Amino acid sequence: MTTEIERKFLVLGDRWRSHACKASELRQAYVVSTRNRMVRVKISNATQATLTVKIRTGRLRREEYEYEIPYSDAMEMFEHALGIVEKTRYEVVHQGHRWEIDVYSGANDGLVIAAIELKKGDGDPPKPVWLGSEITGNRSYSNRALAMGARRLEGRGHRPNPYVPFEMRSEP
Repeated sequence: MTTEIERKFLVLGDRWRSHACKASELRQAYVVSTRNRMVRVKISNATQATLTVKIRTGRLRREEYEYEIPYSDAMEMFEHALGIVEKTRYEVVHQGHRWEIDVYSGANDGLVIAAIELKKGDGDPPKPVWLGSEITGNRSYSNRALAMGARRLEGRGHRPNPYVPFEMRSEP
């Protein structure tokens, strides 16, 4: 078990891209979802699969249990998903801190979110110029909410994206 302390921000423009050092394609399916608990299946780069259980224990803190599972099991669980989110995750190191930049596709196309995981007692990390508004704790931007929203929109035959605020579309 690990404890996750995470802060999230919207991303402004594309300046971060020149600092990105690796990328992975992710698909996440939510098979159980309640207000403070969830079970997620994640496929990374179409080869590796994990099952994750998260339990919220505070505004920024979650207990997390993660296990590798057979790819075939993950594919079966995707068939029963409540919602699915697709994204490419990039890694950017800024002043010694590792940021994960998620660029969403599908129903959430255009949304870009930066996240940083902190250890207990870490202060405020140095913020890159490409960070926009902080969205930590805003459940509308959780992967679970994005996956559930994508599922609802999929059935209606359109892809409006209410998650892309105007501030994301221009450089600071």
